[in-house]
Amino acid sequence: MADELSHGLSSLFVVAVVAALAPIAAGLFARLRVPQVVFLIIGGVIIGPDVLGLADAGSIELLANVGLGFLFLLAGYELELHLFRERAGRLALIGWLVTAALACGVVGLLAAGGLVRAFVPVALALTTTALGTLLPILRDNDMLGGSLGPYVLAAGAVGEFLPVVAIAIFLGTNGKFLGLISLLAVGVLALMLTLAPRLARGRIRRILREGEHATAQTTLRWTLAMLLLLLVVADRFGLDVVLGAFLAGVVLRRWAPGDVHALEEKLDAVGYGFFIPVFFVASGMALDLDSIIAAPIRLAVFFVLLLLVRGVPTLLLYRTALPFPQRVELGLLAATALPLLVALSEIGLANGSMLPENAAALVGAGVLSVLVFPAAAVAIDRRRARTTPVGV
Repeated sequence: MADELSHGLSSLFVVAVVAALAPIAAGLFARLRVPQVVFLIIGGVIIGPDVLGLADAGSIELLANVGLGFLFLLAGYELELHLFRERAGRLALIGWLVTAALACGVVGLLAAGGLVRAFVPVALALTTTALGTLLPILRDNDMLGGSLGPYVLAAGAVGEFLPVVAIAIFLGTNGKFLGLISLLAVGVLALMLTLAPRLARGRIRRILREGEHATAQTTLRWTLAMLLLLLVVADRFGLDVVLGAFLAGVVLRRWAPGDVHALEEKLDAVGYGFFIPVFFVASGMALDLDSIIAAPIRLAVFFVLLLLVRGVPTLLLYRTALPFPQRVELGLLAATALPLLVALSEIGLANGSMLPENAAALVGAGVLSVLVFPAAAVAIDRRRARTTPVGV
């Protein structure tokens, strides 16, 4: 027990060092506009078993899962539900359906050629968007405002939430019908939690408000308890923890009592300061480099398919909503994927339906998409900002 604890602490220390060095590395290479997330993943690869072997991903698995939960909590928190009553939301839904149809066709051809065995996980992988991963990049580069922001948030939310729903129904351990019932049950629980602040009355409400900025940190503690509750419930129902976390973020937008702005800053500090970096470093540590080196063409194929299937349709669907440069930006951002690719690969490997080389190639393509697509979108956005006349 003592040896296990010591090994876990050593691994966590090495991960913490990588997390502390990542922003410094990102700053030193600022001209290349490489997202900090990439340095976290690369750092994980370096300290992982395939290179230096300084840390073990298994010993920090729980913290990494909480980090994944925080990533989707903050993504759900950013989501404005009214967007889906507006043009941005409608286009996002249509775009995802078009992407899903294209993914089924493309993966069907790959399966017919014997290159793919796990049809559903691979097809879903091509429809995902890593909104949680993109948020810090978009915030740092002031890309959430303006005319593009609502379209990015809507496309990202749909590309994150609908694949999770599909995972719950088609890949859940309980079967399709029970998977749908479980999904609805978790959704109802999340809805009920929005009523929680109204139950606090009189002295209890005063205690909560007085303690939110003191050492009690009441609202932060209750928020973390809500997140963990939904993660536990989703897990017990055989659903992916991503679903519980995303719903927790959506609920939090309406649930949070007290100083909402201060709570958001605290969640950013806890999430981006510790748990989320642990998830990304652990993802790098778990990357199967041997499989990628053995079949690099598969990685290249999946990387190109992410752009063609998820990104390119935006050029046509948004032609009356956004000018061409912003459509290119949106397409690049929509094609960025990683956390759900990790989850789908793990599901495919666990049930034996996915080839190990395809699992590694999918995750590798996701890492490459995080490296290339957001940086390209940021470069286009900055060039557009420089060439756009003031007041336009």
